[in-house]
Amino acid sequence: MKHKLFLKGVMIISTLVLSIAASAQSKVLSLEECRKMALENNKRVISAQFQLDAAKANYEVSKTNALPTMDASVMGVHLGEPFDKSPLVPTDFANASLDVKQVIYAGGKIKLSKEASSKTIEIYQSQKAMTQTEVLLAVEKGYWQIVQAKEKVNLAGKYREMLKSLSQDLKNAVDAGLTYKNDFLRSEVNLNQAELNIIKANDALVLAKLNFSQIIGQHGDTNFAVTDEVGGDFTALSKLPDAVAADNRPEIDMLKKAIEVEKIKTKIIKAEVKPQVGLQLSGFSSYGENINFSNGNNNLTSYYSTVSFTMPVFDWGKNKKKVKEQNFKIQSKQAELEEQKELIDIEVQNAYLQLNQSVKKISLSANSLKQADENLRLANDRYKVGTIIGKDVLEAQVIWQDAYSSIIDAKAEYKVNVANYNKAIGELK
Repeated sequence: MKHKLFLKGVMIISTLVLSIAASAQSKVLSLEECRKMALENNKRVISAQFQLDAAKANYEVSKTNALPTMDASVMGVHLGEPFDKSPLVPTDFANASLDVKQVIYAGGKIKLSKEASSKTIEIYQSQKAMTQTEVLLAVEKGYWQIVQAKEKVNLAGKYREMLKSLSQDLKNAVDAGLTYKNDFLRSEVNLNQAELNIIKANDALVLAKLNFSQIIGQHGDTNFAVTDEVGGDFTALSKLPDAVAADNRPEIDMLKKAIEVEKIKTKIIKAEVKPQVGLQLSGFSSYGENINFSNGNNNLTSYYSTVSFTMPVFDWGKNKKKVKEQNFKIQSKQAELEEQKELIDIEVQNAYLQLNQSVKKISLSANSLKQADENLRLANDRYKVGTIIGKDVLEAQVIWQDAYSSIIDAKAEYKVNVANYNKAIGELK
């Protein structure tokens, strides 16, 4: 019985230990998970959403402009000399009033203001979409920077082990009197540099994680790993996209909506010269000694209503000048729109060229690595048979490390260039 209880206790403790160990392990995040986290938690995206919410709230305010307004007031009055001598007005009295105002016609300004607020919402929706695109591009760059840094850490470890093996062989050769000591010392110097490079590579990985954690809304958290490696297909693009690619960009949509808002503002300015009709209904109640002049009572309650009609007659051409000013603003926005389309066209072509260039760079780097592998193999073989010295092997190792590092950089660059190209054509979502 005791034996069974002991085994049960061991199993419980083992389960707890495994559970704690599992929870201590770092999270493993895929690129898609990181994209989702960034869209939900990134501070720029959150700020853009608040701006959109503010625009929606402003639209709700514009809807109330057509509704009647109601104002209430209460006032107490004490009259000094010489009014306190007059039998027509009490020395002390109080007055309460309620005013209701309703705009009947305002030249269309209320409807136009509502329309402008609606367009402003659309502008902020495009602003949010643009912010999300920029954040997603930052996610792509940060993610592949981590992958690149992780690969560089692995490379630094492989290079160190390679140097350790060679350094030991050179030490044995020196101890046996088969070679000069300077080759061994040269390998030790390279080994020290390799140790430093490992530290630098690990520091670069930590910094990449810190930067990335801020982008995905997990500031300061570096206890995670990423699933991908710098592998996969690296294909070139056969042709440039159609010129309509610019229409997919939120920046273009924002400028188009901004032009529409300026046109609505022009209509609002023109509405200023149209007649305006308003209705007001007011009720009041006053209390004071003999304040009611009709019967001498201390209370006086009544109401009155007014209908107002106003129409500008002469403003020295001010309204026309404002309309002219708006037309210039519209033309300016139109020119800005055309320039933005041209810049996007250049951006797309640049992204296209960079992407295809990175494909060629990967191909050339792969060939260089293949040649560096063969060069290192031959150097090791020749060193073993004594036809070359340790210095030649060290040089072959450095060439191999540089070639390996170059292909890591080229592949990571390709991944970023794909995302950059998708952003340029408005497809990074």
